[in-house]
Amino acid sequence: MKRALPSARIGGPATTGPASPQAAAFLRHFLEHCDHGTNFGNGNAGAPLDFITYHAKGRPSVVDGRVRMGIAKQLQDVREGFRIVRSFAKFRDLPIILSESDPEGCAACSARVYPQNSYRNGTLYPAYTAVMLKNIFELADREQANIDGTLTWAFEFEGQPYFDGFRTLATNGIDKPVLNLFRMLGMMQGSRVKTENSRRIPLLSMLAEGVQKPDVDSLAVARDREVSVLTWHYCDEDVVGVATKVRLVISGLPKNAKRLLLRQYRIDEDHSNSWTTWKSMGSPQSPSPEQYATLEAASQLHQSDSPIWVSSKNREMTVDVTLPRQSVSLLQLSW
Repeated sequence: MKRALPSARIGGPATTGPASPQAAAFLRHFLEHCDHGTNFGNGNAGAPLDFITYHAKGRPSVVDGRVRMGIAKQLQDVREGFRIVRSFAKFRDLPIILSESDPEGCAACSARVYPQNSYRNGTLYPAYTAVMLKNIFELADREQANIDGTLTWAFEFEGQPYFDGFRTLATNGIDKPVLNLFRMLGMMQGSRVKTENSRRIPLLSMLAEGVQKPDVDSLAVARDREVSVLTWHYCDEDVVGVATKVRLVISGLPKNAKRLLLRQYRIDEDHSNSWTTWKSMGSPQSPSPEQYATLEAASQLHQSDSPIWVSSKNREMTVDVTLPRQSVSLLQLSW
């Protein structure tokens, strides 16, 4: 490959989650081979490696008739893979790509047959994904790993019933709430900035026991004349809980950022959510053209309020938001 195209980047091995001893051993063996094993192409020692890939998967279950996500397992996969890569001096700074990063391991298992996968239709999926993304970054910081990207292993599953609970971003052309999280993330431009929060679940607790109490946290980026803050209210247990009030204090604004335009986007039961709209119609498997148009409109990313102008004081401004359980909000300030 490199003789034909010297600029080609080659990596691997896309193993399953390194939190299991067998997968960890395979990843380690692969890296040992690339480091100093016999190269059967040229007879030399080692093989070129430009990036490293492995999978990280959670483990949802049904407890007392309710879905309980298994975020601890996915975080453990991420951490163990980082540590294995860092143990090789030759490869410790290579880019790492989580080539499958998902709440569980069976995209083709519908919620009709596997009820633990019913998280895929509603707001639990985007909230979980937001929490994972923030903590993947934090794990990379702690382990000094070069995380370069994450991929979801999602498909289309044409010809299946509406909202049958496959791991998809859309069902019969109707976007699911999780796709709106990716839309939010695509709008977040710039470099990560520090966030502090007294109500977040610490990473080490999450690694040990998941999110048993609500995690209220945020991920923020900034660029010239814009700040984006993604914030959420998440719990592993898929139960209805009380909404939480959040006060966001954004400090360190430029001196010239005195009047700012605030836009707020939301994923919850009432916003950016085709799943609840479909259920309110009676869960039709053959929606009329009018119903389909309504579902299409409901499936898009919605603003929770109209954009408003706000003022800063002493290079700081405060925004109050109320977040229902299993919801995600994106706030963007521009000036």
